[in-house]
Amino acid sequence: MIPRTLFSPEHETFRDSVRRFMEAEVQPHEERWQEQGYVDREVWQKAGANGFLCPSMPEEYGGAAADKLYSVILIEEQARANSSSLGFGLHSEIVAPYLLNYGNEHLKKNYLPKMAVGEMIGAIAMSEPGAGSDLQAVKTTATKKGDRYVVNGSKTFITNGWHSDLVIVVAKTDPAKGAKGTSLIVVDTSMKGFSKGKRLKKMGLKGQDTAELFFDNVEVPAENLLGQENNGFIYLMQELPWERMQIAIAAVAKAEAAIQWTTDYVRERKAFGRTVASFQNTRFKLAELATEAQIARVFVDRCLELLLDKKLDTATASMAKYWCSDVECRIIDECLQLHGGYGFMWEYPIARAYVDARVQRIYGGTNEIMKEVISRSMGLGER
Repeated sequence: MIPRTLFSPEHETFRDSVRRFMEAEVQPHEERWQEQGYVDREVWQKAGANGFLCPSMPEEYGGAAADKLYSVILIEEQARANSSSLGFGLHSEIVAPYLLNYGNEHLKKNYLPKMAVGEMIGAIAMSEPGAGSDLQAVKTTATKKGDRYVVNGSKTFITNGWHSDLVIVVAKTDPAKGAKGTSLIVVDTSMKGFSKGKRLKKMGLKGQDTAELFFDNVEVPAENLLGQENNGFIYLMQELPWERMQIAIAAVAKAEAAIQWTTDYVRERKAFGRTVASFQNTRFKLAELATEAQIARVFVDRCLELLLDKKLDTATASMAKYWCSDVECRIIDECLQLHGGYGFMWEYPIARAYVDARVQRIYGGTNEIMKEVISRSMGLGER
């Protein structure tokens, strides 16, 4: 296998700490969380106490000013632990960066330190019943009235939605301008007129609280606007490459974990008086899967190098998201097949990984949208 060169000894020490946390504080509770449909808030506070929330945020806002590789490790180790319940990545590496990059000093000082310790949980509300990957079709509005915005509309499929204490809402501040009339508004969930719908029951990610959110004349201070009014779509496009890379990172780590679970399984499981690993088909199939995972790993690590150098473009990040999530689903499907009937049993990690992986091809922009982004970078498509 090609050795990874991204991480320093300090990174690997951090990885050991994260792995121990996942083994002690996450894996023992995963089944219960999946049954209840959400994690205990205590795990957020424990993660914050260990420095596992918002590590890349500046120290003045409660973070550790760590490089992005520490966040990569958190994503990889959560995937390796087969935990689909934690919404740490979205909280720390999507919501927090929006506040840091586009928020005023009041927003940063008011929310980021509380997010870093797990006192407040963040969410971002993009998708609507009639607008998924097509953010230009957003119907939620934020109407300026004096020193406030009045927010009306609804959102769905919102990760961390049920636990959320603050939500970055994608809303139209000038509906007549389409995408150019979109803004990002920070809504504190204690504000009057805000309400949470039922927790949504999903095929996978069963322990990750996903909810509907409703905004009924929610009055939000004008200072809760992120950046400039009507520039929200631009900000979303600027942040999406890192969001899509996070999906690719998790996809490769989960695929690698699935291969390891399967390798261990076929060494022990017997069929026709022989271990399943002794059959040529098993060995060849695992060799194929390991090769695919290695190719994905090298590509993702190269993308991470570009990201650290601030040279990762949208098209390349879209390639990583689309290709790695497709590879992940294919690898996990083949691994499940090698488990035979036991692969269909919920007690085996491969079964849970199978249903959890499917959404990777949907969220963060569907893989069809990724192909559209890539093709446009090639000078193709409508003009």
